[in-house]
Amino acid sequence: MKKVFKQILVSGMVLSMVPAFSATAADAPSTTAAASAAAAPTAKSKNVIVLIGDGMGPAQVSAARDYARHFLNKNHLELDSYYVGQATTYADRGEDGGVMVSGEVTDSASAGTAFATGHKTYNAGISVSNEDVSKPFASVIEASEKVGKATGLVTTARITHATPAVYASHVRNRDNESAIASQYLNDQSVDVLFGGGKQFFVSKQEKGKRADKTIIPDFEAKGYKVVYDKAGLQSLEAKDGKALGLFGNSHVDYVLDRSESVPSLADMSQKAIDILSQNPNGFTMMIEGGRIDHAGHANDLPALVQEALDFDAAVKVAMDFAKKDGNTSVVVTADHETGGLSLSRDGVYEINVDAWNKEKQSSEVFAVKLKAAKSIEEIKQLVFENTGFNDLSDDEASYIMKGDGTSYAQEGAYNAVVAKRLMVGFTGHGHSAVDVGVWAYGPIADLVKGQIDNTDIARAISKVANVDLDGTTAELQAQYVYPKFKVTREGATLFPARMLSTSLGINVAWDEAAKSVVLSKGDNKVAVNVETAETTWNGAASSFNASMDNGSLWLSLDAFQQLTGKTLAWDALSERISLK
Repeated sequence: MKKVFKQILVSGMVLSMVPAFSATAADAPSTTAAASAAAAPTAKSKNVIVLIGDGMGPAQVSAARDYARHFLNKNHLELDSYYVGQATTYADRGEDGGVMVSGEVTDSASAGTAFATGHKTYNAGISVSNEDVSKPFASVIEASEKVGKATGLVTTARITHATPAVYASHVRNRDNESAIASQYLNDQSVDVLFGGGKQFFVSKQEKGKRADKTIIPDFEAKGYKVVYDKAGLQSLEAKDGKALGLFGNSHVDYVLDRSESVPSLADMSQKAIDILSQNPNGFTMMIEGGRIDHAGHANDLPALVQEALDFDAAVKVAMDFAKKDGNTSVVVTADHETGGLSLSRDGVYEINVDAWNKEKQSSEVFAVKLKAAKSIEEIKQLVFENTGFNDLSDDEASYIMKGDGTSYAQEGAYNAVVAKRLMVGFTGHGHSAVDVGVWAYGPIADLVKGQIDNTDIARAISKVANVDLDGTTAELQAQYVYPKFKVTREGATLFPARMLSTSLGINVAWDEAAKSVVLSKGDNKVAVNVETAETTWNGAASSFNASMDNGSLWLSLDAFQQLTGKTLAWDALSERISLK
């Protein structure tokens, strides 16, 4: 998603209208967290573990607990005794899918940016500011690397997906996953990377998604041990230091669909802790239950519950280590709720928990069979085989064959039919704006109690880990900017002239007589005729590329390079300008 802001023409000169920021809300701790911090000096922790249940709202937690009580003889989840409060989830106002939105309903990218960096941004933005020429925000992982700590990212989603990405990459659009993988390799030194997403490390020639080349050998050249299954994970030794685990071409399989060769989130978390804890300076890591969210999007409650329990088992791994270590803080939260889950429906005071363990395959895998079905009777038989439900009406089977009218098609319709029998409801296939829970252990618990904002979590981590978020951000912002851009039919890459000029300290003025926009720095000037798009350099004709688009001037990078006297390099993969 490329952000678009309204623009106006004042006295013939192009000006951009930049949306106002809520600087106070984004940058300052909430009242509750600030009061706790002011009450006493913040105790430090050598290690910090952050666990994110993606899409895990209050109803998802309750559903997992209900299942554990009915089927596992456990009245409480592992995380229950560490509950300290709840966090807001809203993002910045911005464009989402071509429509301007309030930001009240966040996505994982903007929410992740908040609790990784302490700053709000727009939906789809990965640790960059909400501007036409965005600036990077450093994460607690990047700040930890600066002081010699080991770092790790663990997820059941693709390792290049939004939540892990916000901790160790910077892109304007979360879909740029090849760039995220490359930034893990070239920009950062995250010691342990475990998750899915092999396709973004492998070239198209090798059946991956990358347009350039396979980069796994480059990770190996930097000392990473690369593994692809549970046996490979178990073969890693704590002394190995650096490891890349790619346990799926896309996301790691759902719990319901996993073979013995696929590690659990607890397996990955334990091995990551074993490796990272060897660093005498300590470590900072993030563990994500990424597929709670995916099951919520699909409205697949049985898969959702199993993913939440898989996440809860990883919480136990983290807490057991923290208690034994005695110098570790743990914080657990979610980025948002997914699906609008309700535990009961249709005015009936009941849920059918006894049927929650009947599904044999996730709807994601099962949907392939449903799509291929040729008759209502075949649909009924398939549903019976996967769930044990043998009471589908002809109307319900027909509905499944046709699909629910969304991109989830037969899968969405199947889940809607099953949800009625489980006595649960979903408002749709998207996120909701409800607050999410916060659980914590160790010194960090005092900083995240009560009602907080999601940005407070990053600030709390930086305090207990004793790392400098603001200083690391300043270093990053001296190296890169992430501008909006467009590519002409001739292949030239152009940038928004006014906003990039402002970022680079270039003056912009309007020459009424010449009908030109004049960019100047010192004695040097670039002028662009807004009617013909012809450019001059200090009065002489130049070869700079320029374009007027809806009253806004776009200009090629060589013009800015000449004006600043700096070597400005455009990285087309990461869509950023290097200021080095």
